[in-house]
Amino acid sequence: MEKIEKTNVMRILDQKKIPYKSYCYADTSAVSGVEVAQVLGQDPAQVFKTLVTVSGKNVNYVFVIPVAEELDLKKAAKAVGEKSISMLKSKDLLPLTGYIHGGCSPIGMKKAFRTVIHATAEALPTIIFSAGKIGYQVEVAPELLGKVVRFTYADIIVSTNAVPTS
Repeated sequence: MEKIEKTNVMRILDQKKIPYKSYCYADTSAVSGVEVAQVLGQDPAQVFKTLVTVSGKNVNYVFVIPVAEELDLKKAAKAVGEKSISMLKSKDLLPLTGYIHGGCSPIGMKKAFRTVIHATAEALPTIIFSAGKIGYQVEVAPELLGKVVRFTYADIIVSTNAVPTS
C-alpha cells in the first residue's frame, strides 16, 4: 500500500489529538461510496458520505449519511428546523466548503455549518468518511468527532422498506 499523504482533515485530527485510522483507495477505480466501502473491505453501513444542502433562506447544512443510503430532504429539513432544503449544486461546493464533489468531509470546511449525522452512527464504535480528498478516508469514533465538529443525530435517510426494483 502506498504511503498515505496527510490531508487537512488528518492534520486537524492530529492537532486535536484525536485518534483515527486513515485509508487510501486512490489507486483503485472505486467511485461510489459503496465501491469505496468494498475496496476498503468495510461494511457500507459504517462508511458515510458528506452532503451539503441549502435552505430556501440560503442557509447551508451538512448531512452525513451511510454511503448506500439516500438523504431524505423532508426529514433533513425537519432535523434542522427548515421548511425545505435542496442539495447544493456541485459548482457551489468548492467555493463554499473548500472541498470538491467526492472529497467532501464534515471536518475542515471553510466555515462551520450545522451538521447532522444519521442516527445509526450513534450505535457504531467508529465511522469512516472522506479525509477531504478523493481517494482518502478516515475512521473516527463518533463521540471523538464531536470534539472537532458540532453535530446532532437524526433519522435523515429515505426509508428503505420499499421493495427494491432492479
